[in-house]
Amino acid sequence: MDLVEGVGESSSPPRSFGSFTGNEVVDDVFNRLLEIGNEDAANCPEFRQQLEAHFSRFPASYALDVNLDRAEDVLLHQKLLVLAKDPENRLVFHVRLLENFWTRGDDGDQQELTEGGFEPCFKLEDLNLEVRKGCIDKDIENLEGESSRRVDIPDIPTHEVIFSAIDKPKLLSQLSALLSDIDLNIREAHVFSTTDGYSLDVFVVDGWPFKETEALHEAMEKAIARSEGSWSGSSHFKSAVEKEADHVDAEIDRRLLKIGERVASGSCGDLFRGEYLGQDVAIKILRSEHLNQTLEDEFSHEVAMLREVKHNNIVRFIGACTKQPTLCIITEYMTGGSLYEYLHKNHHTLLLPQLVKFAIDVCKGMDYLHKSNIIHRDLKTANLLMDSQNVVKVADFGVARFLGQEGVMTAETGTYRWMAPEVINHQLYDQKADVFSFAIVLWELVTAKIPYENMTPLQAALGVRQGLRPDVPTNTDPKLVELMQRGWDSDPDNRPSFSEIKTELEGLLKEIQDSGETPNGK
Repeated sequence: MDLVEGVGESSSPPRSFGSFTGNEVVDDVFNRLLEIGNEDAANCPEFRQQLEAHFSRFPASYALDVNLDRAEDVLLHQKLLVLAKDPENRLVFHVRLLENFWTRGDDGDQQELTEGGFEPCFKLEDLNLEVRKGCIDKDIENLEGESSRRVDIPDIPTHEVIFSAIDKPKLLSQLSALLSDIDLNIREAHVFSTTDGYSLDVFVVDGWPFKETEALHEAMEKAIARSEGSWSGSSHFKSAVEKEADHVDAEIDRRLLKIGERVASGSCGDLFRGEYLGQDVAIKILRSEHLNQTLEDEFSHEVAMLREVKHNNIVRFIGACTKQPTLCIITEYMTGGSLYEYLHKNHHTLLLPQLVKFAIDVCKGMDYLHKSNIIHRDLKTANLLMDSQNVVKVADFGVARFLGQEGVMTAETGTYRWMAPEVINHQLYDQKADVFSFAIVLWELVTAKIPYENMTPLQAALGVRQGLRPDVPTNTDPKLVELMQRGWDSDPDNRPSFSEIKTELEGLLKEIQDSGETPNGK
């Protein structure tokens, strides 16, 4: 469970709607369907109410984006959402050809026209790895430093692909990777999450050379089959984890747990300070109203993982409540909070000795995990906590996993700003993905800035896929700069291990101490 960033990144961004009301659009869609002779609109007494219920499942941006000239597409969206509820359907989709997507205005400039169910809404900078010339806008200009301009575009068949599935973190990137797998280039993306946990994601794509959609539909089915593990649950592993979680040494007596003040909130749960058997503890409680299979899997994985680790630089596991309705994890209470809060909310600037000491603490914890054949998969400052003595410990093992027999993993996991390119690209990856994340953390410690702070998380992911890295700080020790650059190398084989990084940082700290400074910078 992520309490800062990384959950719900597939949901639509907030927008300002002025005096807009959703009922106006519902009325317009209903009237339009009557005009074109839709039989259900004309003959079904409950149709208007069903239409209103459909719109109420979405954020207001959905209604704003609906194209009334294609009002019947709302019925298609309803159908796809119904199909997505079937447990046998991990992912449902619809493909169609769009005519006249690009046209030329009277002034000679290219204009966008679409047959799709939405007005044009350019978000391709969030997703697309290979942005075509005619689609570059100001966000791509920020990434590449080039002037935005419209140029002639060849007549390429353009299609619309609509997906619906159970919503989950990183779904949007999984879908973009799926489209990329069959060489489709994303021109537009319209992304919505329903209030009851489903997604409706509409992509306008090109790259398929034929206007006929049957072959594209077949290619899409094959691509989904190839990535079946991305959409299916992990029930087999979960059952094994649940058996472990039920052991007596993991289960605590809920009656002995005293829950105090809430110290943080996330999209799926809350973090409380409390007391258990006379000691201060942190209690992470999942909200029952948000529980689903994915969250229960993550919870079970975290309990199983925490039971296996014990190190001075790993947050100490105390126990868990693994029985419904209250699912919670109890760990030692870290009075210093997270490094994310320390740097970005409390605005501390680290002196070099303290910075290096923090980095060494992280390396010690991560080196222990890697030698235990564990990959964290979400290393970032929000998951690095400090105790009363400013010792940094690695926390949050909700997405951590034991490496498979081959030592590599697939399926994207983590938080975009800290995520390695091979993970973003859904390639095979191993523990070196954690090293990439550490390099971003090290940059964060040096600069006290949020990585890619002027970009959305998805824009940052796009940039990393294209080779973007944070600006190298100039006023810091060159050894730290070298470690950053080696750590975020695009080739995982070129990245050092945590054992190597720890050795180099300990050498640097000794040099600092020999020069007369202490680890506290005094």
